[in-house]
Amino acid sequence: MRLLIAALCLAFAATGAVAQDKKEAKKAPSAAQKKQQERMKACNEKAGDKKGDERKQFMSSCLKDKEPTAAQKKQHDKMASCNKQAGDKKGDERKKFMSSCLKG
Repeated sequence: MRLLIAALCLAFAATGAVAQDKKEAKKAPSAAQKKQQERMKACNEKAGDKKGDERKQFMSSCLKDKEPTAAQKKQHDKMASCNKQAGDKKGDERKKFMSSCLKG
C-alpha cells in the first residue's frame, strides 16, 4: 500500500502539476488587484492613528470610495456647530435647542 501511494506521488510530481501551480502563484496581480492595492495603501495612510471600530468604519467607507457629498459635509458642520452651542444642556432642553438650531 505504501509503495502504491509513493508511486502515485511520484507520478503526480512528474506530470509537472506542482511546477505549474508554483508558476500560477507567482503571476502578476491584475489591473483590478493593483487598483485595490493602491486604494488600500492610500486609505491606510489617511486612517492615521485611528483605532478599533473607528478605523474599521473609516477603512470601509474609504475603500468603497464613498466620499461625503457637499450636502452631507454641510450637515455635518452644522451638527458640530449646534452641538458646541448646546454646551451643557440636557434632556428636553437640549433636544429643543438642537432641533431649532439644525432647522435654522
